[in-house]
Amino acid sequence: MMVGSKVDYDINIIDIPKDGKEDNDYQKSFYATLTIIVRDKEGNAIKRYKQKSHSPTANFIGLMLPYTWYVDTGNSWTFTNTSNSTFTYKLGLQGISYPNAKNNYNTYIVNILVGSGSNSNPYNAYNLNAPISNGQGTGQLLYGSINIPTSITINGSQAYFIISQSYTNQSGATITISEVGIIINLNIYNRSSNSATSGNVLIWYDTLSSPISVGSGQSVVIYYTFSVNA
Repeated sequence: MMVGSKVDYDINIIDIPKDGKEDNDYQKSFYATLTIIVRDKEGNAIKRYKQKSHSPTANFIGLMLPYTWYVDTGNSWTFTNTSNSTFTYKLGLQGISYPNAKNNYNTYIVNILVGSGSNSNPYNAYNLNAPISNGQGTGQLLYGSINIPTSITINGSQAYFIISQSYTNQSGATITISEVGIIINLNIYNRSSNSATSGNVLIWYDTLSSPISVGSGQSVVIYYTFSVNA
């Protein structure tokens, strides 16, 4: 949904279009939303967009597999990085390191990557179809720093967190965003060799139902909201 505006607003009050809601009235225990705000050169909000986000990739599923899956099956999981190279994780001598200032092999969120293409099978996607690179040249957007909360917000029976990133179009021409994804730097640590295998990995992917045009001099902020209801 896109609506012109000259005022700021709370991203949480943008309604998802009726045709994007569930058919029945129950509330999911987990859901994700993607919100996009485009601003003109003066900083006024001129476009608003929000849709349900529901495309974890195979890489994400591998990260969420429980300990018992590896024990019961004896299987490993193969991750594919953004260069289409693979590396394998198997329970035992290997471990996945999550953000920790005391660890030399951090796994962390790199950015919210935007692109101008689309993937027909998001689950198997390892990169965006047509990533938009960081810069001020033709076809580029200037990427700001990613914003990651230090804690989870609790509101009644709901817990959520929001990650966001800003982009500025200084290319001199309009750029269209039609796909968005979350990239992490994944480190798989091998205790026996005290070394790690790492790579940038796409864990979440969305194709926009309505592509967003960002004119020269305009900026855009993308928000991913992940929520859990008790």
